[in-house]
Amino acid sequence: MKQIKFTNNAGKITALLFLITILLTPFAIVNAGERGVLMQFGKVQETVLGEGIHIIIPIVNTVKKISVRVQKQQISAEASSKDLQDVFTDVALNWHVIPEETNIAFQEIGDEQDIINKIINPAVEEVLKAVIARYTAEEVVTKRGEVKSEVDDTLTARLHGYHIAVDDISLVHVNFSEKFSEAVEAKQIAEQDAKRADFIALKAAKQAEAKVNLAKGEVETNRLLRDSLTNEILERQAIEKWDGKLPLIMTKDAPKFLNMNEILKLK
Repeated sequence: MKQIKFTNNAGKITALLFLITILLTPFAIVNAGERGVLMQFGKVQETVLGEGIHIIIPIVNTVKKISVRVQKQQISAEASSKDLQDVFTDVALNWHVIPEETNIAFQEIGDEQDIINKIINPAVEEVLKAVIARYTAEEVVTKRGEVKSEVDDTLTARLHGYHIAVDDISLVHVNFSEKFSEAVEAKQIAEQDAKRADFIALKAAKQAEAKVNLAKGEVETNRLLRDSLTNEILERQAIEKWDGKLPLIMTKDAPKFLNMNEILKLK
């Protein structure tokens, strides 16, 4: 009998301590960067608890805390370009749960990990495939800013319907298959060789044109010089260059000197 009585007393004490513990904790504390989802007997309520301390009814109410801070999720995805090239992309997404819609997000989706696994990862992969399919592989590189902007806008609109806000999205890495990379490199080399050949041909043409112009110039110079050399000018130049010695003329009879009058009569 004593043992039974002792057992009953122990049970009563335990129940009393449990009741006291419940009665002494009628508060819920929501930390900075969180929102509290208030539930009544497990049913999500419309009220979203902000940061701070809140009075709740023990047993009746429970609070699920959800972070509304900016979170980063990095995702690797594969897509096909417009010209059917494989594009491998690493995406860094900054996002957060919309604070005033935390209760709905928890009710429809779950906590943060559920949001990542069920909503964000699939959405990013699907949006990337849809956007990249509208560009060729070359355009994915040359119009990277445009691709990023389109992914950002499309993903923002899509995730907003799930009570998630997109803060920023970055295309960290964009890679292609090895064969495509080799083809791009070969094309670049061919284009460089073609430009070099064009430059050499243009240079040769300019050099040939310069030589022709130079030859034309020399011909014109000679013509002008020839036209300007009259007999009087030639006689004056001969006199200016004469050293005063009469030239010796060899004849059959005997050598003789050419006199000045004969020199000036030469034409």
